[in-house]
Amino acid sequence: MGKALNGKNLGKGFSQRKDGRYEARATINGVKIDLYDMSLSKLKKAFELKKAEVLRDEKGVRPNVTLKDWYEEWFEKFKVPQLKSTSSIKSYNRKTKNTFIAILGEKRVKDITQINLQVATNELTEKGYGERTIREAIGVLRECLDIAVINRIIPVNPCVGLLVKSTYTQHKRRVMTHEEQDLFLNEAKSSYYYEAYAILLLTGIRIGEFSGLQWQDINFVDKEIYIKRSMSTAYIDGTKIEELTTPKTFNSFRTIPFFGETEDLLKSWKKKQAEIRDKMGDRWRAKPEFGDLVFTSTVGSPVTRYVIAHDLTKIVQNINLRELYKASAEGRPPKTFERLHPHAFRHTFATRCFEKGLDPLFIQSIMGHANYSTTISYTHVLDDTISKEVKKAGNFLS
Repeated sequence: MGKALNGKNLGKGFSQRKDGRYEARATINGVKIDLYDMSLSKLKKAFELKKAEVLRDEKGVRPNVTLKDWYEEWFEKFKVPQLKSTSSIKSYNRKTKNTFIAILGEKRVKDITQINLQVATNELTEKGYGERTIREAIGVLRECLDIAVINRIIPVNPCVGLLVKSTYTQHKRRVMTHEEQDLFLNEAKSSYYYEAYAILLLTGIRIGEFSGLQWQDINFVDKEIYIKRSMSTAYIDGTKIEELTTPKTFNSFRTIPFFGETEDLLKSWKKKQAEIRDKMGDRWRAKPEFGDLVFTSTVGSPVTRYVIAHDLTKIVQNINLRELYKASAEGRPPKTFERLHPHAFRHTFATRCFEKGLDPLFIQSIMGHANYSTTISYTHVLDDTISKEVKKAGNFLS
């Protein structure tokens, strides 16, 4: 039985320190509780709440836990350890916190019904959220509530059978025709990243894999490129975050043979990189934790998708400007060279492979796809190919 400084009994677990503060101590199922307060009444209330919290955690009973509180606990304990980087953690978390948690976060988990979730889904559609964004948020929420079922917070997962209004609009994947590819490469010769663009067209690697490629991954003897890592890049709260992670999936670990001029392009780039590194000296910004990166900027930083996207915009603008002058001189309408994004090189590579008749399973392996259907989705039947195939078919009715 603890006592106050004046000798008064305070009850089990309570005592008063020489500085006048009251102390409450207990051990429940191995968990130590040690609280202080100048007010004995406040301390007793806090002590009871803390004991109830420990018992609640021990038994897994959360009768009044809100969706927001449960989601945050689940995310921290179950999901964060599975994610590869700070940027992926932020991105994954944002999907649900900005959608369903924003709408239903204050509601108790046990009170949430399938109807509540369907109404929230409809509300998100009305607010302009895309179908893909909503479906991804539902997927995260379903994972979260599955664990709530396992922990006996709810008997069943209400996150089933939700209908999401389709916002799908058909669009063609951006793939360069042979003419566009030649036009692009010719214009790109004036860019510092010319070899990089050509290598992207000869390998089909993802832009993150491209950014994270190290010279130790290039085998000039066996003429192979080993994909072992990826650079995760994102802007979070205005700050650029760059991290080396493992590739996207298990199938993403792969070996890509040198196609065409790959070897010459890599050697040319290596020489260019060495020359500018020597010229920059102490101003070279290469980070030791990234290793000896293959693709670096003129100051030694990683060549990420943001760098490539910015440079592509300038190249496309120059192509269209030249075409505008040429068309004006020839008295005809100009042909617009459509905007290019970094992933377009991957689609173009896959299409070239199929055009050249390479084995489909071989294409799947060097693309790093788990399913052949994904590989097929990366190809695009170009208009000239369609015309040739139609002529080849002839008259079906004769």
